Amino acid sequence: MTMTAPRHPSFGEAFLYWLRLGFISFGGPAGQIALMHAELVERRRWISEGRFLHALNYCMVLPGPEAQQLAIYLGWLLHRTWGGIVAGTLFVLPSLVILAGLTWVYLAFGDVPVVKGLFDGIKPAVVAIVVFAAWRIGTRALKNRVLQAMAALSFVALFGFDVPFPAIVLAAGLIGAVGGRIAPQHFQTGGSHGAAQAGHGPALIDDDTPAPPHARFRWGYLLVLVGVALGLWFGTMALLLGQPVLRDMGSFFTKAALLTFGGAYAVLPYVYQGGVETFGWLSGPQMMDGLALGETTPGPLIMVVAFVGFVGAWTKEIFGPDALALAGLAGATVATFFTFLPSFVFILAGAPLVESTRGKLQFTAPLTGITAAVVGVILNLAVFFGWHVVWPRATAAAPFSGGVEVFSAAVAVVAFVALWRYQQDIVKVLAVCAGMGLLRSLMG
Repeated sequence: MTMTAPRHPSFGEAFLYWLRLGFISFGGPAGQIALMHAELVERRRWISEGRFLHALNYCMVLPGPEAQQLAIYLGWLLHRTWGGIVAGTLFVLPSLVILAGLTWVYLAFGDVPVVKGLFDGIKPAVVAIVVFAAWRIGTRALKNRVLQAMAALSFVALFGFDVPFPAIVLAAGLIGAVGGRIAPQHFQTGGSHGAAQAGHGPALIDDDTPAPPHARFRWGYLLVLVGVALGLWFGTMALLLGQPVLRDMGSFFTKAALLTFGGAYAVLPYVYQGGVETFGWLSGPQMMDGLALGETTPGPLIMVVAFVGFVGAWTKEIFGPDALALAGLAGATVATFFTFLPSFVFILAGAPLVESTRGKLQFTAPLTGITAAVVGVILNLAVFFGWHVVWPRATAAAPFSGGVEVFSAAVAVVAFVALWRYQQDIVKVLAVCAGMGLLRSLMG
């Protein structure tokens, strides 16, 4: 029996799908991309495998959360600009609401033994997750000695010499660009997120479907889009002039958004440096707690910026001591807005060009170099978090003093084995580790 392409979904049908995705998008970018592939390529057949992977390859080149950018791209392809805006917004809005609520509980009741016990179990699990991320990305990305050396140099630069993260990203991109010309065999990417699967049947937007009229590049559209985006950025910054903390957040998280090559794990050291050391919005242990919360909620992990914004505005009491919750919500909203605004611009401005040049992208060599460096950055992050969790009373002057926290070390090992050896789901691992921490707390 011959299958026919499905009918074009209505805006309402797509809206409900993107809303549902926002509530179930656990598992990091790989899990989120897999969810979209299973639903949009295999079940609903709104888009073909080839077009899906083509869009994903573009999103992988960009700074920012690739899964959210992929949602924007697909929403735009289906329902023009508003389709992309709705898809991208609903991808993060449920996470913002949930994370803001959990952060309020954390700040208001964080000293309660039950809450503390939960976090005592979750934090070492996060260490294992970061180590596992470094291993998983490294085995896929470091295909030769040149890329392995770049990862090692990246780690040494951060760990041993405190080289700023943006400088590492820039250097890695330049090495990739030059290396792609003089030694292309070392900077060629192989494969994709998944092998193309046949048998799904014809798609609404198939491999040979001409680009719809709105997907064709137009200078007028590009100029209007960039003008609107700049107006939103400058207009929002103007509204924040009376709130220096929120203004600093707007500026800082815009910079962070432009540096998130390689995913959230890669930019977290930069967010830590700014949030903890430069602006003093939160402490190092609080940053660890925020990452733990980010791992347990749907949406991209970079949503940890909402936690940083919430805690920073709460700590600085930007609206006075009697409006801490309102201040926190404002901080979380500002951090989220400025972090994700560039993603909308990158996709809505660049997707028409990408659609017109399918199969001709020239960004792979710089991206390969950056990805190699990112492995070293993530490994540095794992060492940093592990140090704070396993040696909680240590200081920079005496990095391994104060004794080892045996429980935390044991939980971290158990979590890593569950992820690496038994390929357990991250959310399940976090839940079990949280239960271990709670049980230990209740047993005194």
